[in-house]
Amino acid sequence: MSEQHANTSRRDFLGTAAALGAAAALGTAAGKAAARPHRPLTPRVKPMRGTKLGPADPIRMAVIGTGGMGTGHCNSICELAKQGRTDTQIVAVADVCDSHRMRAKNSCQQSQGIDVDDYRDYREVLARDDIHGVLIATPEHWHAQCVVDALEAGKDVYCEKPMTLNFDMAMDVRKAVLAHPERIFQVGTQKMILPKYVKAREVIKSGLIGKPVWSQTSYCRNTPAGEWNYYGIDPSWKPGVNVDWETWLGSMGPRAWDPKVFIRWRRYRDFSTGIIGDLLVHEVTPMVNALDPGWPTRVTAIGGHYIDKEMENFDQVNLTIQFGQTDHTMIVAGATNNEVGLETMIRGNKGNIYLGSRHCVVRPERPYVDDFDAETIECPDIGNDQDGLRLNWLECIRSREPAVSNIDLASKVMVMVDLATRSMWEGKTFAFDPDTMKTRAL
Repeated sequence: MSEQHANTSRRDFLGTAAALGAAAALGTAAGKAAARPHRPLTPRVKPMRGTKLGPADPIRMAVIGTGGMGTGHCNSICELAKQGRTDTQIVAVADVCDSHRMRAKNSCQQSQGIDVDDYRDYREVLARDDIHGVLIATPEHWHAQCVVDALEAGKDVYCEKPMTLNFDMAMDVRKAVLAHPERIFQVGTQKMILPKYVKAREVIKSGLIGKPVWSQTSYCRNTPAGEWNYYGIDPSWKPGVNVDWETWLGSMGPRAWDPKVFIRWRRYRDFSTGIIGDLLVHEVTPMVNALDPGWPTRVTAIGGHYIDKEMENFDQVNLTIQFGQTDHTMIVAGATNNEVGLETMIRGNKGNIYLGSRHCVVRPERPYVDDFDAETIECPDIGNDQDGLRLNWLECIRSREPAVSNIDLASKVMVMVDLATRSMWEGKTFAFDPDTMKTRAL
């Protein structure tokens, strides 16, 4: 893309974006995120067609949000390209923090041997007509707007988990994705790629274990220094100088500069659902895919500050999710104060599926031992499952086949995430009606 053409298209693009952004602005008071009314998100960009990818062309992509996870994606994708596992180039990065952005830019340039453009405003990335896809690794409260804008700009999208911060934002994203069926959309729940869950789905569909009645899974860590405190604070950060704090806050502002919130936002209620959205989604998403239980219809959860008293989000959570359409209950536990979790398994009235190892183990219940034999369905070691999910998205950009971690799964999981979070904070059980797509407290 020529410099003159780039400057013209970005100017037109951002001019439209400014007008749309003003219409979509969410004016709120500091610290009131949980109570603020939701206004449906509208695109902040000018509509564009997707960039056609030729059979011999490299996939040209950009990363939006280059903090710890975003830079990790940059490094991994560059390494996959060097290994010859994908013909992909990261040609642009965007972040409101200069040090994060330049770290990712320099890393990509050194690895790829090409120039990589960098931007503070992610909309400048979306304005480019030479980019096929974008990977969004911003904080959770920006996911929805970035996804809506990227789809409108004709880009394929990989969005980090959780898909959004809350239910309303999830429904905005769902509407946008369904309105753009020509686009490839993937949510970064990496365990979706593990073969054992595919085999579990096949076993369940065969009817071997009878009706799945309940399941359990967990994601537990033990982080003595406090989960997410390992993200270090850079004393050189200066809001308005090398960090665009106001843009980072977006609809959550205005607020006074707080470097802890900026870099450890997963610890804070207004900016993250903590363990539920950041960790548990990896476990529940492949389970939902294996079970195919429909929509969650009733969720109750409790959380506590048992060890990490400083963290605003809970350091231990316990969820009970009912799927009313299929009469199935899922039990989920999460912790950052003890690393011993629940055994991952699915219980049917005739048999059970054990998923604690790499393989899918099926065993009959005692009354049905004469009906079928216990079996271990061996599954291959696919290596890094997150690389597998990245590659799935990149392969789908070429093939135009749907990605494995899709909008339907992500929408169901976000109902679980949102209702569990509200249940913990409000001390109530919450219900979801799949017919009206509405939630309510019971």
